[in-house]
Amino acid sequence: DLVSCVGWTTADELYSCSDDHQIMKWNLLTSETTQVVKLPDDIYPIDLHWFPRSVGGKKQSHAESFVLTSSDGKFHLISKLGRVEKSVEAHCGAVLAGRWNYEGTALVTVGEDGQVKIWSKSGMLRSTLAQQGTPVYSVAWGPDSEKVLYTSGRQLIIKPLQPNAKVLQWKAHDGLILKTDWNSVNDLILSAGEDCKYKVWDSYGRLLYSSQPHEYPITSVSWAVDGELFAVGSFHTLRLCDKTGWSYALEKPNTGSIFSIAWSIDGTQLAGACGNGHVIFAHVVEQHWEWKNFEITLIKRRTMEVHNVLNDAVDLLEFRDRVIKASLNYGHLVVSTSLQCYVFSTKNWNTPLIFDLKEGTVSLILQAERHFLLVDGGGLYLYSYEGRLISSPKFPGMRTDILNAQTVSLSNDTLAVKDKADEKVIYIFEALTGKPLGDGKPLTHKTEIVEIALDQRGLTSERKIAFIDKNRDLYITSVKRFGKEQKIVKIGTMVQTLAWNDTSNILCGIQDTRLSVWYYPNTVYVDKDLLPKTLYEKDASEFSKNPQIVHFVGNQVTIRRADGSLIHLNISPYPAILHEYVSGSKWEDAVRLCRFVKDQTMWACLAAMAVANKDMATAEIAYASTGEIDKVQYINSIKDLPSKESRMAHILLFSGNTQEAETLLLQAGLVYQAIQVNINLYNWDRALELAVKHKTHVDTVLAYRQKFLEDFGKKETNKRFLQYAEGVSIPQN
Repeated sequence: DLVSCVGWTTADELYSCSDDHQIMKWNLLTSETTQVVKLPDDIYPIDLHWFPRSVGGKKQSHAESFVLTSSDGKFHLISKLGRVEKSVEAHCGAVLAGRWNYEGTALVTVGEDGQVKIWSKSGMLRSTLAQQGTPVYSVAWGPDSEKVLYTSGRQLIIKPLQPNAKVLQWKAHDGLILKTDWNSVNDLILSAGEDCKYKVWDSYGRLLYSSQPHEYPITSVSWAVDGELFAVGSFHTLRLCDKTGWSYALEKPNTGSIFSIAWSIDGTQLAGACGNGHVIFAHVVEQHWEWKNFEITLIKRRTMEVHNVLNDAVDLLEFRDRVIKASLNYGHLVVSTSLQCYVFSTKNWNTPLIFDLKEGTVSLILQAERHFLLVDGGGLYLYSYEGRLISSPKFPGMRTDILNAQTVSLSNDTLAVKDKADEKVIYIFEALTGKPLGDGKPLTHKTEIVEIALDQRGLTSERKIAFIDKNRDLYITSVKRFGKEQKIVKIGTMVQTLAWNDTSNILCGIQDTRLSVWYYPNTVYVDKDLLPKTLYEKDASEFSKNPQIVHFVGNQVTIRRADGSLIHLNISPYPAILHEYVSGSKWEDAVRLCRFVKDQTMWACLAAMAVANKDMATAEIAYASTGEIDKVQYINSIKDLPSKESRMAHILLFSGNTQEAETLLLQAGLVYQAIQVNINLYNWDRALELAVKHKTHVDTVLAYRQKFLEDFGKKETNKRFLQYAEGVSIPQN
């Protein structure tokens, strides 16, 4: 009889339930199949969901019990050995779906009677979340277990558990919706309908992808745990898709309709419950990694093929266990299998470094030039390429199972992690110690953050982080914070995706319909007016909607379009060379390069770099070439200043850092200059405050103030100035 539902206990063991009332157990290592239990004849199983493995920070190696919903209106809590611990009357008519939340503290069931009910772990009714006139065919928990997504005819509804909270509802398909799934890592929603389409939505109900109509209704959709892939099942059809919707592979197995798809815990294989009584198993192979002249393909579950396109050399890499995750970057290939981690150097494929893993199921690998990060269900682990554990950063309420490449970023000295509990917060750690950076306070933004990225080069003290928030605005800020509030500066709007270059601090992003490259993002801290001049923009309408930047290596940007095709774009190599010269303080070479290239963006970058490094002679040449005469004059006036301190202070003023300039002058004892700076900026109150505090030049401040008021024909209204004016007579000149 038809198989209605499947569920994995470990990465190699699957349970399936069928209309013949049997629960079967499949062991993939030994290829054995055994009957766990035969249910009573009046129970026809519909849906099965294993109790989550990680509860309260403790991680079991395998699931212990599952919930089974059935056509008689009950759900059954059943142990791994097949003992029915409890049966609960839940709905009138069949219970069509049951799902545990991520913490295992609550169970949601939906039924033919149109009700959505929430139950406790032990099967006590907590609340009836919704009631409607049509059957609810599918249900899924939101990533934070605080919302529930369910179907209502052709509508999808997201309802928070809190009473009176706003309910989101939208028409999703032209036919009945049969299945839905919501991923906790990427926060995206899948839906499948009788209109023969599957669709991808964000959690606000915006459509990101809609498939072409298939021949038959789509009967199942399911996310892989890490949210990178999903599977789609229909009549004689199994499809593997990327999270953005395009299809990697289409199989036409002889299965009847596939009613339920379950991914294994490590995301390497899936099982489908088929209408003709079969259980179908599928393994994901042929993943592809590229870096410079190497392309690597996983050709079998335990074998990779390395192809060097320069000399057509081919190497085969064999592994003891199946490959779960891999990453290729910075001259190293890092591969995690179910028990071990392998580190290969691209110079030598024969002698990998191998070490054992604690948890086994690595969900993310990130690389920087000097080290790499492994993320698994238990924590974050930073390793050197020699296989030494460097650090293991932690923060309160850390949930590592929902981190992905958009929410974690690694550079040679810093690790940044976006918090899930409070999406406005980024935790920043020192890579070598795993301790929070600076004063230990995380970085906080005013709205929720979507994607973060650290720059890769340069000095630790100048490390920058770029991030996109919910409104798709791009911000940049410095990572190091010594007590003083660092400015978070907005440098772009409507930014879809971003990436830092691997060899110099150049940032690229796609904003609206343009590819933008910020050749020197640090400009915002040096001379804000220059930023637009350091920007390279190119029309990006050829990338269609929702393109993603995959890599930015050397001077090549790789972009994946919404249909899955890759586009390679080359940007000018000169800005990277300029970065290199400046980091080596080769100012003459930098000027020579700009004269050779004759490009305004290059001069603008050089001007900002020179001011940032306090090289005013080069700055003068660069500003003159960009035609900013007022700045050239100001730089000239700085050169003539008598003392080093006042020169430094005026360079700070040039970049708009008035506070630091004033502090510097006061420390050097140049009180009059500090007062004069405030007078020039019309900071009258501060000028008077300094004069009174240091008991000097009060009359000067008052004289300037009076002259200012006379020029504008105004009367003095400021109480403090009136008070001091009485006590001080100002010589008329």
